[in-house]
Amino acid sequence: MDSRSVALVTLGCARNEVDSEELAGRLAGEGWALVDDAADADVAVINTCGFVEQAKKDSIDALLEARDLKDHGRTQAVVAVGCLAERYGEQLAAQLPEADAVLGFDSYADMSSHLSAVLAGHAPASHTPGDRRKLLPISPVARQDAGVAAPGHGDVRRPDDVEVASPVSSPRVIRARLDGRPWAPLKIASGCDRRCAFCAIPSFRGAFVSRRPSDVLAEARWLGQRGVREVFLVSENSTSYGKDLGDLRLLDTMLPELAAVEGISRVRVSYLQPAEIRPELLDVMAQTPGVVPYYDISFQHASGPLLRRMRRFGDRESFLQLLDEVRRRTPEAGIRSNVIVGFPGETDDDLQELEDFLTAARLDVVGVFGYSDEDGTEAETYDGKLPETEVAARLEHFRTLAEQLNEQRAAERIGQTVEVLVEADGTGPDDDGEVRGRAAQQGPDVDGETILQVPAGAVQVGQVVTARVTDTLGVDLIAAPEQTA
Repeated sequence: MDSRSVALVTLGCARNEVDSEELAGRLAGEGWALVDDAADADVAVINTCGFVEQAKKDSIDALLEARDLKDHGRTQAVVAVGCLAERYGEQLAAQLPEADAVLGFDSYADMSSHLSAVLAGHAPASHTPGDRRKLLPISPVARQDAGVAAPGHGDVRRPDDVEVASPVSSPRVIRARLDGRPWAPLKIASGCDRRCAFCAIPSFRGAFVSRRPSDVLAEARWLGQRGVREVFLVSENSTSYGKDLGDLRLLDTMLPELAAVEGISRVRVSYLQPAEIRPELLDVMAQTPGVVPYYDISFQHASGPLLRRMRRFGDRESFLQLLDEVRRRTPEAGIRSNVIVGFPGETDDDLQELEDFLTAARLDVVGVFGYSDEDGTEAETYDGKLPETEVAARLEHFRTLAEQLNEQRAAERIGQTVEVLVEADGTGPDDDGEVRGRAAQQGPDVDGETILQVPAGAVQVGQVVTARVTDTLGVDLIAAPEQTA
């Protein structure tokens, strides 16, 4: 058979990046050539995002752009996978005939056969969507042996039931790197058991399932052998890790093991639910060398009554107490969060509670989102909906406030010593001569960066540089190196 080529285009979050690299590992193991540019591939696989309205639009635009390549490049087929495909399936296929196939998560394990069928003119039937929460037992401890597809988990069978032979994988790891970054997301769980009124993710990602620690550690070692210096632990809810394995303390015990993996300099934990954060977990994160002082805490709001309407817990006072507990253990902690404004029934008092919280919290990064109805969610049925113009006005106000507060927080770091992972050495075509990276307190992609005051080429990508913060540029830090590691 002639060599077949595939390009994977990933939209959305770091969890989707893991899923794409698992698909890449599966396809490479079946003889597909992985290429970077969809114009150079026989098949363009678009890993879509289905989280919020703008993400859906971006995914559809990417599918249409890839479809245009069929008229001007080598591309013979465009296939939609990912959250949008899983969530809407046949509906997406009917509304977007430009996609040659729309495949759900259950298709991932046999993706090579599906893509071959598409090229042969025999595309599989479009995915029929359903509530993936119903695929797993209600009891978390009964889920591990259910055999339900979980993208980014590799092979869900037990180790003695599976052999993985791939030129780009090792036993128990099904993955191929699609970029040369010195950090990589590492999935520790999928799905969510929470029922936030505004969120549709559990319906298409399913109930919460942890990866076995042995699989997580095997993949971390695999990444460390391929030049990754930082692993970014991702899931829908990291604080639930281990509950379906019978031990909610598994993350506490796994973090030191991950930090000890050869080649890995630092471990970053994402998406902590405030209602589930335990003091013991905070102790381990603060006391384990290599686990960075970074706390991604999903507050969503600060008004107690409105949070109950969102089907969430907490309030301004309890959240500030939690932040005090974090900073008592780790004074230099970097803390990020997201909030929603314009939720149905949100009052002026609710807004004042949120503004008072953000002003007192001294968060490093705050993502502000305006509420919009999501198909199938409880909040879609609520009364008290606000006009779009009012939601937009609240969004603008709080984004401006968050920007000001985040810049103030960055300025507080002037004079601090930070550990910076170099991600651009100043010599690349997009570097503009600047050496850039991320301090331990800065998460990938969305939390700002650190500009190092060294000549281009003076340090290498993947180095960890100790530096002192001398100035800021918005939320970005400017730092002078002291030494390298």
